[in-house]
Amino acid sequence: MNTLDLHFSPGRYLAPVVDWLNQHLHPVFVAISQMIEAVLGAVQAVLLAPPPLMLIAIVVALAYVLAHWRIAIFAAVMLLFCLFSGLWLASMQTIALVSVAVLISVAVAFPLGVLAARVKRVDAWVSPLLNVMQTVPPWVYLIPAVMLFSLGRVPAIIATVVYGIPPMLRLTTLAFKQLPKDLLELGQASGASPRDILFKIELPTAAPTLLVGLNQCILLSLAMVVLAGLVGAGGLGAEVTRGLTRMEMGLGLRAGLAIVAVALLLDRLSRGALQRHSPRQLA
Repeated sequence: MNTLDLHFSPGRYLAPVVDWLNQHLHPVFVAISQMIEAVLGAVQAVLLAPPPLMLIAIVVALAYVLAHWRIAIFAAVMLLFCLFSGLWLASMQTIALVSVAVLISVAVAFPLGVLAARVKRVDAWVSPLLNVMQTVPPWVYLIPAVMLFSLGRVPAIIATVVYGIPPMLRLTTLAFKQLPKDLLELGQASGASPRDILFKIELPTAAPTLLVGLNQCILLSLAMVVLAGLVGAGGLGAEVTRGLTRMEMGLGLRAGLAIVAVALLLDRLSRGALQRHSPRQLA
């Protein structure tokens, strides 16, 4: 007796779509890849141009100005660990990848979050989409990115961007929804233009929540580092992958600790900026 075959294969339906996209939109994907590679190469060149100790001194000075002297010392310790562990190049590659991914995520999420906060219909469409995006495991985003952009740093950045957009978008929407109406009415009553209201009232008031969103975006982007190493993105993720495949416990441990160091560095810097822009100080 024949049994009913209930097996469902989504690849059967997605493969023709991917083939059509690669055939008809290949120049678009090439242009996107070249643009991302150019930006990533520029950021990486800036990080690797000065000697390591000079770059560490620059980061320490920025940490002191943006946050606190304790965070400046902490930044020095984390960067010195990356240097003396022999993973300076991989660490800078990882920081460059995360920086570009966060920059693109913020460029997409911030205006869309502002629009969602002001237009209810947009918010109604965006909210369920964000729920799905935050439920899907992060490595799933690598599959369509690799199908469209092949292996390398570009699909890793695109997957990281998709994974990092939801927290920034959600908190941007929340920040602008919670703006005190009396401040907005005061700005309108004083004859301020919409641009002045945005930059002089809304953004300073929403800054603490926006910085929390930026912090979450950075941490989630760093969570993709190891997965990015699986598709040839380089950096510390590639070192972790190399340590696992070759059973080199020392390399894998050093690379893992370097990822922790980079994560703590970026987290403390963003949190320090958040404390500097706390509601009490903004008031």
